Amino acid sequence: MRARRWYAAVAAAVLVAAAGCGFGASPRQGAGGAPAAKGAKPNIVFLLTDDLSWDLVDHMPRVRKMREQGVTFNNFIATDTLCCPSRATILTGKYPHNTQVRTNEPPNGGWQRFNSGGAERDTFATTMEAAGYRTALMGKYLNGYDPAKVQAGSPAYVPPGWTEWYATSFGYKNYDYTLSENGKAVRYGNRPSDYLTDVLAGKAVDFVNRSTTARPFLLKVSTFAPHAPFTPAPRHANLFGNVKAPRGPAFNEADISDKPRWMHEWPKIGPAGVRTIDAKYRGRVRMVQAVDELLGRVQKALADRGLDRNTYIVFGSDNGFHMGQHRLVEGKGTAYDVDVRVPLIVTGPGIPAGRVVGRLAANTDLRPTFEELGGVKTAPSVDGRSLVPFLRGADPEWRNSILIEHAGPIKDPKDPDYPGRGWGNPPSYAAVRTANELYLEYDAGEREYYDLHRDPSSLNNSAATLPAPRRDQLSALLAELRGCAGASCRAADQRS
Repeated sequence: MRARRWYAAVAAAVLVAAAGCGFGASPRQGAGGAPAAKGAKPNIVFLLTDDLSWDLVDHMPRVRKMREQGVTFNNFIATDTLCCPSRATILTGKYPHNTQVRTNEPPNGGWQRFNSGGAERDTFATTMEAAGYRTALMGKYLNGYDPAKVQAGSPAYVPPGWTEWYATSFGYKNYDYTLSENGKAVRYGNRPSDYLTDVLAGKAVDFVNRSTTARPFLLKVSTFAPHAPFTPAPRHANLFGNVKAPRGPAFNEADISDKPRWMHEWPKIGPAGVRTIDAKYRGRVRMVQAVDELLGRVQKALADRGLDRNTYIVFGSDNGFHMGQHRLVEGKGTAYDVDVRVPLIVTGPGIPAGRVVGRLAANTDLRPTFEELGGVKTAPSVDGRSLVPFLRGADPEWRNSILIEHAGPIKDPKDPDYPGRGWGNPPSYAAVRTANELYLEYDAGEREYYDLHRDPSSLNNSAATLPAPRRDQLSALLAELRGCAGASCRAADQRS
C-alpha cells in the first residue's frame, strides 16, 4: 500500500511538472513563454515611472534585458506630457479632453477633477477587479491625492477598483511622505529604509508572495523616480560620476529664431548651465538604479513562485523629459519627441523576443491592452486601441495619427512641475503626430511643423513654407481629433 502511494505521488509530481512546462520558458531563460493553460487568466505587472526618458534605459540593465526578451514599442506617445493628465489617460484610455483632467492642479486638473467628474469610477482597475482580478496600486496616484489630509480618525480615501492600495501623490523627495495603506495613513521618514522606491519594491514583492494561481492579479507599481529633485538611494549616490547628459543635435540648439515666441527669450546655455544639466542628469541615472532593482526583485518573486510563466510585465513612463534640448534647461510640456516619445516594453507568455514595433502607440492604449489580456470587453467610450495583436506577432490595420494636448502655461508655484528659469513653460497648444510629421497649433495662433523623416530632432520649423493643402489637411485632422470621443477617435486617427 505504501509503495502504491509513493508511486502515485511521484506520478502526480511528474504530471504537475509537465503541466508547468505548458506555460513556457520563464523570463530568466530569455524567451517568451507559451500561453497559459486554456481558461487561465494571466497576471499583469505594470511598472510606471515618472518623467523617464528613453536615454535613461541605456543605464538600466534589467530593462534592457526586457527589450531582448519581449516587444518594444518604439513610437509610444504620451498624449499629454504633464503627470496628472497623462496618468488619468492611462487609467481611463481616454484623451485629456475626455477625462477633463487638463492640468496637475484644480480647477482644470488634479485628482480633485478626476474624482469629481466621475472618471475614477471607470478605469482599468474597476473593470479588471469586476472581472475577478486582484488589483493593487503602489506609489504615485494622481496629483492632489494626499492621504495625510484626512480628519483625525477618518480613513484615507481608496478609489474604486483597487483591492489593495498603497498610494500617495507627494513622494517626490522619496523621503518624508505619507502612504494610504488600504485606507490607513502611514507616515514614512528620512531613514535609508524609508526610500520610497525601495519601500514600493518591498510591498510589490509581498503582494506577489501572497498571490496564488487561483486568482489572477494586476499590480501597478508607480514610482516617483526619476522626477525632480533627483534624489537617489544612498547606495547609488556616488555612482556614474563621469556620465553626462546626451549631446544630440537639439542640445543647446544654435538657432531658435524659427521657434514660437515663448522660446525666444532663452539664450544659449553657458558652460555653468551645461554643468548643472550634467549633474542633474547623473541624479536621474542614479535614481533609476533603484527602479531597475525593483524590477529585478519583482521578477525574482514571480519566478520563485512559478508565476512568471503566466505574467505579463509592462514597463513604461508617463512622459519624457528634456535636458538642454532646444535650449530648454530641463522639464517637459513640449510636443517634441524628447518629451512625448517614451519607453513601452512588454514581456510575457507568447510574446516574441526582441520584436520592435514602429507603429504609433499611445497611453490611451494601455487600458484596452490590459482588458484584452484579462478577457474583459473594452467599452466603446474608450479612445485607445488594444496593443495585444502586436504582442502576438501580428501587424494589424492601425492608426496613422495621435493627438497631443497641453493646457498651459503652469502658473501655480505649488505644482511639482512648476518650471524654473529656462526650463520651458509652453502656452496651450494641440498637436497631431503622424509617423513622420509633427504639426502644432497654439491657442494664440502660432504654428509649428516638422518633417520628422528629414528632421527627427525638430530643428527646423517649416510651418511657414508648408504647402497650403497639407496645412489645411493637418489642421482639419487636428480639429477632428480635438473633438473626438470613443469610436470617432479611432476613426479620425486612421487619417494622416
